[in-house]
Parts: sequence; C-alpha cells; structure tokens
Amino acid sequence: MNRKVKEVADLVGISVRTLHHYDEIGLLKPDAVSESGYRLYSPANLDMLQQILFFKELGFPLKQIHEIITEPTFNRIEALILQKNMLIEKRSRLDQMIVTINKTIQYEEGAIEMNEKERFNGLDFSHNPYEEEARKRWGNQRVDEGNEKVQSFSQEEQQHMSNEWESIYTHLASLRDLSPSSTEAQKAIATWYQFLNKNFGTYSLEAFKGLGEMYVQDERFTTNINRYGKGLAKFMSEAMSAFADANKQ
Repeated sequence: MNRKVKEVADLVGISVRTLHHYDEIGLLKPDAVSESGYRLYSPANLDMLQQILFFKELGFPLKQIHEIITEPTFNRIEALILQKNMLIEKRSRLDQMIVTINKTIQYEEGAIEMNEKERFNGLDFSHNPYEEEARKRWGNQRVDEGNEKVQSFSQEEQQHMSNEWESIYTHLASLRDLSPSSTEAQKAIATWYQFLNKNFGTYSLEAFKGLGEMYVQDERFTTNINRYGKGLAKFMSEAMSAFADANKQ
C-alpha cells in the first residue's frame, strides 16, 4: 500500500517539509507519483526512511547517511544490528551522564565529595564512533543495481528473505562441530554466498572472505552470530575463507 506524503508524515512523526527535503536532496525519493502529482511512498520507502531516521538519531549528517545507504555493500539487516548496538552504547553513555548529574547534585548540596574527573564522566564529544564504524563498514561508494534491488523488495519478499537468512544460519550452526573445509560445511557456506549475491548485489570472493573476517574481528557481529550457536562466527569465518580460496580462478 502506497501512502501520500501527509500520511507518511503523520505515521512517522516528522514534517511534510522534511520529507520534501529528503526527496529534493535524493535521500528518499518516493517510488511513485500520482496522476495529480502527489508523492506516493511504498513499503520499501518506509523501510529506508526507518534506516535514515535511526542514523539521524545516532548523529549522522544527512550527506553521510546518503553515502551509507547508497553504498553497494549496504545490507539492511546488518545495518539494523549495527544500529541496535550503537543505540545500546548510546543508552549506556546517557545512563552514565544521568549518574554524573545525580552525583553533581549531591556534590552541590554538600552530601558527597567529587573530583574534577568524576564531574565529566560520560561526557566525550571528541569523536563520533558511530560514524567511524559506518565508514569502516560501508565506505563511500555510490548506489548501484544491488542497492536498488534491495530497496524494491516488498514486505512479503523481505519476510521471505529474513526466513531464508534464519534457515541458513540455523543449518550452519548445526554443522559447526565439523571442519570448516569439509564438504558439508562448504556446501552450506556456498548457500550463504549465493544468498548474499542474490539479495544484496555482487559479492566478490575477496569481499566474501573479508566479510567473514569481520565476523570474528568485530565483537558485536560475533555476539549476534553466536546467538545461533557458540563458536558459529569463527566457524563461518573459516568456512568463508576456505570457500573463497578454493573457488579463486
């Protein structure tokens, strides 16, 4: 079901002017326009708007958000996982700031002693770790056919893709006690490689291997993958490396 700009604005809680601005700068263009000239936003547009607003909440400038979501290797599900972890980190920092405020109130009332360093706990604006992480994850390349393909998915297609993702991970988790280079493990990891290329654009063997390395180098990815089974991240990383090396021309 497509929605008019006013309906989207009311649903999301942002202004019509903001949506017009996103359209004008190419950040979020509606998938259709009615015969009367009204912008019509598809379910895929709403999914992308959600991504944009999550990144905006995390302090990213609109130009950087545009670079991230139009990057060929942008992966919506990985982005959601990353955003969740970023928000958890942000909540932790806010909790620390609240503690600092409460202690400062007690200090001002003469109830406790507080040194200068304690008065600034939770306050660190020297850099934006979220932006740095996203740059490292997706780079700054322009949109290509793979990204357009993801944005065009219907809600049903996205649900099917999510179910397939879960099925692949569950199957891989059942094999994690085997050698990553075993025939069965390699067959399963080939399914993962095909899944990525079918749904998220072209993954070269080198990029696939690099993605596997990220599974063990980034503890947040490791934690999320290992929820399917202890040691799965390491198993997948090694299986992906073996697959890439074995299939090089």
